[in-house]
Amino acid sequence: MAIYVKSGGTWRELSSSAGGQVYVRDATSFTNKTITNGYIKDGGTWRTVFTLFETPAGYTTASNGVAFSVPANANAIHIQQAVGGGAGGVKGADYDKAGGESGGTGGGSGAYLSDRVYTVTGGETLTPSIGTGGAASGGSAYNTTAGDGVLTTLTGSTAGSLFSLAGGGGGSASGGGVQGPLRSNNPSSGGAVTQGTSLSSGTTVDGINITSFTSGPVSSFNSYGAGVAGVTGSNCGGDNCTVAGGNGGASYSGNISGGAGGPNGSTGGSVGTQGSGAGGGGAAGGSSGGAIGGAGEMIYRFLRIA
Repeated sequence: MAIYVKSGGTWRELSSSAGGQVYVRDATSFTNKTITNGYIKDGGTWRTVFTLFETPAGYTTASNGVAFSVPANANAIHIQQAVGGGAGGVKGADYDKAGGESGGTGGGSGAYLSDRVYTVTGGETLTPSIGTGGAASGGSAYNTTAGDGVLTTLTGSTAGSLFSLAGGGGGSASGGGVQGPLRSNNPSSGGAVTQGTSLSSGTTVDGINITSFTSGPVSSFNSYGAGVAGVTGSNCGGDNCTVAGGNGGASYSGNISGGAGGPNGSTGGSVGTQGSGAGGGGAAGGSSGGAIGGAGEMIYRFLRIA
């Protein structure tokens, strides 16, 4: 809510949304003190007439490489959710009378944050990097590697690096041949987390306790963690046997499922979502492909901590 003062016969608006501030002179220290909340008594009831910064009800989704500015009266950013990109899935492999078939490894998931609050400075520029999902493996099915997910970061012109969320690592397959031997299926990996320093407590100037923030995917304040590996692919015994690909690693501490592994040689793995890993391809007298890992994301809003 804005308040008004009369200056030279003209009413002027003091708007918190436009960065306006109100001060009082401290008679002891002789310094100006910022007013965070102003009240008037109306018919015996105190009513708020000014709040330095009102916490938005909604959130904003960051775009890769598109910088944004901290509002003048904000001093914190609430990261509702952020995650690195998930890795791609490894394709399945079929053979010519080699005595088996191979399912592909599922991709690893990216590191994540959920409902964390970081200190920033009003007016500074924040630059996000949003990780893409890794590609499905290509080329020869007997020696192939899935693409890694790309890291997600946020950097401030004043704050420096706030956090870095590595993407999931892709699995691979090696040492196989069309007439044997059966290939080795190698594991994927979860992305590492560099969570930075966040606030563990505090109240906004409009009265919200930040420990109540639980709207992110983990449903718990101040959460963070590394990603996890997908399910490593396996070989089945017997010509034209059926083997499924491995599922992709789940993201956000298991709250967002990874892509499903392809069940056989005709249906491929499923794509990851929200930083989860993709499913690997299956095989059964033919082979199917892995899928693309889930893209990273970053969703935020600004706050003023009292």
